[in-house]
Amino acid sequence: MQERVIVGIDVGTTKVCVLVGELDRDGKLNIVGVGTCPSQGLRRGVVVNIEETVTSIGAALDRAERLSGKKIVSACVGIAGSHISSENSKGFVAISPNHRDIVQNDISRAMEVAQAIALPANREVIHAIPRGYVVDGQEGIKNPIGMSGFRFEVEAHIITGSVSSVHNLIKCVNKANVEIEDLVVEPLASGEAVLEDGETDLGVALVDIGGGTTDVAVFVDGAIWYTTVLPIGGNLITSDIAIGLRLPVGVAEELKITYGHCDPSTIDDDDMIDLSQFMPDCDDLVPRKLLAEIIQARVEELFTMVHEEIRKSGYDGLLPAGVVVTGGTAELPGILEQAGLILDLPARIGSPLGLHGLADSISRPAYATAVGLLLWGLSHPSFLTEEEAYEEESMTSSLVTKMGRWLRAFIP
Repeated sequence: MQERVIVGIDVGTTKVCVLVGELDRDGKLNIVGVGTCPSQGLRRGVVVNIEETVTSIGAALDRAERLSGKKIVSACVGIAGSHISSENSKGFVAISPNHRDIVQNDISRAMEVAQAIALPANREVIHAIPRGYVVDGQEGIKNPIGMSGFRFEVEAHIITGSVSSVHNLIKCVNKANVEIEDLVVEPLASGEAVLEDGETDLGVALVDIGGGTTDVAVFVDGAIWYTTVLPIGGNLITSDIAIGLRLPVGVAEELKITYGHCDPSTIDDDDMIDLSQFMPDCDDLVPRKLLAEIIQARVEELFTMVHEEIRKSGYDGLLPAGVVVTGGTAELPGILEQAGLILDLPARIGSPLGLHGLADSISRPAYATAVGLLLWGLSHPSFLTEEEAYEEESMTSSLVTKMGRWLRAFIP
């Protein structure tokens, strides 16, 4: 087995993060390169300035290449934005009477039927993920290959996005001289990094709070059930602080990171923040409790919106594994207690674990999506070697589907 290099690019609202991973002969994933750069040209996860976005991606790529010593030519890329939506669909097919055993082609045919949903011209399918299979009425089947039957059904989770938003991101990555191996909706990637199998089997909600957006995903019976992206994130908390305390946005961000807390009741009334450490010409004092009150108000609003999305999924109160909070804003002290209180669920912070190499620098919630992109790429057929590809029947179907998707993207 040859060493395999996998690259993940998280193009976020506040930062672009590039991770380079190497799978050694023992099957261990080592992080050999990390490149981060402040993000420019994006608003709430969507590209609004192509040149600025390309510059940000290029800077992060350069840092990752210099650290890893490897030239990055292809990568698994994350996509977010409030244009992302999802629905569940079913596809039914009959098994050939000459060959009653289910083969990969039957799964592909059923998935094609499941994907035949009515979509507006300005939307396209990003993911079609099989959730489970039914053979002659028998439910709960995870791998139907080789089973015998007459009627075969697949339940699929279909994630769609805005055509223009998808293509603008593709254009930016390609202009940075990187080929996209796969485009992955960010809550799926984050789930790869921070969720455990037992949690997804029981039922769990993932809440990834980034700078410009909050990704919400509900997993049930070991598979994704509901996906959405909310147009609210850590940047709005910073904006509220800047407005409420009449401070520059940069200073407000530093205050949030250094002294921020989501529960004012834990802070003494006489606990003051000296602004001169951030602005030398200013000798004002700010009550830390006031800062916490501003943060708490926005965090409560955010989790109220998350609660509404969980209710829409149909699993409000039916998620025994609770909620896993991740993303950069998850590092705010007190946010876990607010999540548990408002969602009425057990809550924990999700950090990527089980990594090697430069893992210490990225074992934080802020890197959950980037790490998840590496793990997605590791298990995705596009990253198999040519020799391995011939051994995997499912590889052919996946590549044909992907080629068709990219061709549709560029042919008018």
